[in-house]
Amino acid sequence: MIDGPYFVLTVLGVLGCGLVAGVFCGFSTFVMRGLAELPPAQGVAAMNAINVAAVRPAFMLVFVGSAGLCAVLAVVTFVLLPDEGTVELLLGSALYLFGTFGVTVVANVPRNDALLKLAPGTPEAAVYWRSYVREWTMWNHIRAVASAAAAVSYTLALT
Repeated sequence: MIDGPYFVLTVLGVLGCGLVAGVFCGFSTFVMRGLAELPPAQGVAAMNAINVAAVRPAFMLVFVGSAGLCAVLAVVTFVLLPDEGTVELLLGSALYLFGTFGVTVVANVPRNDALLKLAPGTPEAAVYWRSYVREWTMWNHIRAVASAAAAVSYTLALT
């Protein structure tokens, strides 16, 4: 059984991954649907405001902190090679680091940056908005599932 500081790190991993999964699940299930129902100019303006607000310390501490924690758990697991939970710990770390953090960096953030460059009321913004909502949400589904699966994997490592 995992114990001591390693146990605490793993519990924090469950918590961080679970919190991020909840945020992304909320976006996938109702925030993006609500924004998609708005006229494009309003949807673009609202999403740009959300994207600016998201990079403040409250969310970034959980999101980036969880990535750091997952990296630490992966390194510690490789070094210690515990008798139990190794596969679950490494899988949880990979799911979050690649499926959540990595997808954010390569799929969601570039779309956010492109949207931010467009003036909300322009025809270009209206055209981009339709594909943005569809593509961004698809990638967000992946992030939500990956972070939830990481939390489950870390939880299984504790049992």
